[in-house]
Amino acid sequence: MKLLIIEDDERIAIPLKEDLEHQKYVVELAADGEVGLSMALSGQYELILLDLMLPHIDGMTVCRRLRQAGCKSAVIMITARDRASNMIMGLDSGADDYLVKPFNVEELGARIRAVLRRGRDAVSPVLKVGELTLDPSSCITSYNGTVIDLTPTEYRLLAHFMGNPHRAYSKQELISRLWSSDDEINNDAVIKTHIKGLRSKLTAVGAPKDIVETVYGIGYRLKSGS
Repeated sequence: MKLLIIEDDERIAIPLKEDLEHQKYVVELAADGEVGLSMALSGQYELILLDLMLPHIDGMTVCRRLRQAGCKSAVIMITARDRASNMIMGLDSGADDYLVKPFNVEELGARIRAVLRRGRDAVSPVLKVGELTLDPSSCITSYNGTVIDLTPTEYRLLAHFMGNPHRAYSKQELISRLWSSDDEINNDAVIKTHIKGLRSKLTAVGAPKDIVETVYGIGYRLKSGS
């Protein structure tokens, strides 16, 4: 799941990015409103963390322009302004939630999960394919009841496959959806390494050896009926 942080203060943005990456999100940064708006409109982000006070274009304007352009990404506005009028303006500009600095990272994580759940039209967030189960709210993955200890990248790969279990994804699609644009990725070597690690951990708990199937000439998919 890909998030965008639009925040000009590196003392906040960088630790926040690291904390969210530990929670298995793919996170990208923008340091001003103009760059953030461009990234939000051109990228695929499930959620945007948007500071109110930004260089070039303020957060309220960024949010309004996103909604006017039809951007469906969830938006949580983060700001030092705690007046009720500012919160109302932020929500009226199109934000889904509003969080005042300084905030607790655990609270932010809970708000992110709540906002993303609301965007799923009340569909159960738990993914299940055959004996495989993945719960995004707890980040717990299991096979036939046995919990699997996955790295953040392995977890993101599996969640992506389980979201569309019959679809084959090319290596480039996986990179664009599951890695930050800041990462330098060698298509073949990196993807193959993570797929191999994921397969190994799945087979170790009893899953079929070819549960993550190679579709030659296309990419990978989760094998139907696994």
